[in-house]
Amino acid sequence: MSFDPSNEQSFTFPVLVADIGGTNARLALVHGENEKTDVFGVPKTTEHPDISSAIRQHLPADCHPKTAIIAVAGPVTGDAIALTNADWVIEPKKMITDLGLEQVIILNDFEAQALALPVLSGTDVTQIGSGSILDGYSKFVIGPGTGLGAAAMVRAANTWIPVPGEGGHVEVGPVHPDDFEIFPHVERTGGRLSAEMIVSGTGLPRLARGVALAMKQERTFKTASEITEAAKQQDPVGVKTLETFARALGRISGDFALTVLARGGVYIAGGVTQHVAAFLTEACFRKSFETKAPHEALMKTIPTFIVTHPNPALEGLAAFARRPDDFAVQLTGRNWTV
Repeated sequence: MSFDPSNEQSFTFPVLVADIGGTNARLALVHGENEKTDVFGVPKTTEHPDISSAIRQHLPADCHPKTAIIAVAGPVTGDAIALTNADWVIEPKKMITDLGLEQVIILNDFEAQALALPVLSGTDVTQIGSGSILDGYSKFVIGPGTGLGAAAMVRAANTWIPVPGEGGHVEVGPVHPDDFEIFPHVERTGGRLSAEMIVSGTGLPRLARGVALAMKQERTFKTASEITEAAKQQDPVGVKTLETFARALGRISGDFALTVLARGGVYIAGGVTQHVAAFLTEACFRKSFETKAPHEALMKTIPTFIVTHPNPALEGLAAFARRPDDFAVQLTGRNWTV
């Protein structure tokens, strides 16, 4: 949309919203502007040849959605969108034919996460440390999952503007004394160390190898789940790895908070987050978040939250479906109609 109030838009209900990940496709319906999000299926992508098949199998028989708004992990280029971590190719024109839709919109997965931020509250989030949300200020979401997603939700002209990007690939370096011992042992790619290389599910084993070498310990962790389980058992390498992970996440989150002055809050989402939540404490995560000289006093006022809502991306898409004119979402090249 534009900021021109005469350029209003709306969607025909029911609206099907879908968050397509590498393993699962989360599907829900929004029946009206004041209706709750109705999750109706979480099929595995490997169990269906395409998205239309998955929707047809799980969609309630008496429901015929007219609009589909879909979030995908991958660039939206042309009429065939290949997913980054699954074999599906999303073809909006084919979906319109297969499912009898009037309109299909494809958005970025972290754009959907950002769209959820204005509507998350109460038990949807758990606050870490001090600070209070200030109305009218931008928000930021960062999410350690398979990779590291990031997006801003900028507030301007009384409108929310989701701004996805590749923030997970910013540089990261040592600050804490432990970092200076560990980081020289962490494997680089292309001569650099990006945030995603250590602050993600795929990055955790890389970080653990560096920690083990720094501690002169032998470990053969191959997956993030092995590391989190080892930390639960008080394995020193596992514990040190997650402490280092939490400090790095706090420092990166603080950098983004300063970049967009996110006094509306910084939100930690992503599949890895729930498994490392015990380490996202004030001592690890929050202290690193606030240590931003000369702006420590400002950083203490910016709240940080763990997103505990089970389907935040779906909730973001649903918020956009209900009240699209609350958001400035660029639909050029991402909107297909009959």
